[in-house]
Amino acid sequence: MPKVVVAPAGGDIQGSLREIFGHFGGATSLLGGRRNAFVKVNAIDFKPYCYTDPRVASALVRLLYEAGASKVYVMDNCTQGNFTRLVFRVSGLARATREAGGIPLYLDEGKQVEVTLPTLGYKVHVSRWVKERLMEGRDDNLYLSLPKLKTHSMTTVTLGVKNQFGLVMQKDRIRDHNWMLHRKFADIYMLVRPDFTVIEGLHALNHGHYAPEGLAPECVEELGILVGGDDTLAVDAVGADLIGIAPGEVEHLRLAAEEGLGCIDLESIEVIGEREPFRRRFTPQLLPVYPPDVRILEGEERCCPEGCSLNTRMVLQMLYVDFRGKGGFTICMGKGWREEELEKVEGRVLVVGDCAAEEAYPVLLRRLGKKSLRVVRGCNNLRDVLASLTPLMGINPISMVPLPVWESTRLLAMARLRRTTARIPPLMAR
Repeated sequence: MPKVVVAPAGGDIQGSLREIFGHFGGATSLLGGRRNAFVKVNAIDFKPYCYTDPRVASALVRLLYEAGASKVYVMDNCTQGNFTRLVFRVSGLARATREAGGIPLYLDEGKQVEVTLPTLGYKVHVSRWVKERLMEGRDDNLYLSLPKLKTHSMTTVTLGVKNQFGLVMQKDRIRDHNWMLHRKFADIYMLVRPDFTVIEGLHALNHGHYAPEGLAPECVEELGILVGGDDTLAVDAVGADLIGIAPGEVEHLRLAAEEGLGCIDLESIEVIGEREPFRRRFTPQLLPVYPPDVRILEGEERCCPEGCSLNTRMVLQMLYVDFRGKGGFTICMGKGWREEELEKVEGRVLVVGDCAAEEAYPVLLRRLGKKSLRVVRGCNNLRDVLASLTPLMGINPISMVPLPVWESTRLLAMARLRRTTARIPPLMAR
């Protein structure tokens, strides 16, 4: 029976981590004489509350050094449209890691190598650090996952298993970011699994994983909790249950459990610690807050919520709420279009995804002309969606970074010198 520990995390975060590890023999036992430890945080972006709290990352780094680690790396490869070095700087993860003696590791920089997804059968790229240290060198390298307690509009939750998606190069995340996305998560988890997972729930996110600052009162709740164990699926199951989501309703957890990679049956998991004070009833559904003069059209046959639909709506909402983005245009996504419906579309149009690009775009091009259209190809091509929406909404992308221009430019230059593979939109809207 797998064990999962639910620990309150008030002022003594390191004490809470010790409590969790103590039920598994302690941090020294977990390290097992290995010299290096790799901590995978959730550093999707620097939007407040959407990333792993730096205080927890810092406490974990210090605890691992106390346990005898020679080097502790804190790593991630952020979401498209951004680069990890910038996210670590703005979020405070870089500073917290260094002050604790750790080493920030930006997985979008440096050499990338190929690995094959076992079920889907195609290759994706990961940092050489991932392949050499976490897939082939585990005898000398401890791997811990440190996700945040969040719902996710496209994947129901984003916890330990979903946290692994950050190991894959941004460009390779576009393929199958559709109805096959959960299968892709399970495949990645088959390739590499953490030795231990701790969900950071100092704050938890409702209504998706990327709450606009302007909607934080409705989306962010302070919980003050950590959830940990050595079976990531069991930890995710308890984490999902705490926010009112049945583990079996999370498809990537169900698929991974069917592969025999862990347990999601709550009746078969020994939960240590009080759960009731932390139970909530969250939903992955986005709040319906969008520009009133943006018309969103979806094909009748398919418009994947895991890709084009909710990815685009999420960015649209964020630009509208946090940056006062303007409307006055139409978004077309999905497949299964009636030509008479497209004949009614006027003005500026953003066509999102391969399905709409193949089916709706030719009709709109004939009627409206190329100057009225912007097209984004691929499933969940977040970089190009952002690059298209910012000029349509009158927003300068560089103004979205809460740093002086010189500093963000310097960080980008450093990332590019280290061969970043991040998919960064143009710095000026066009």
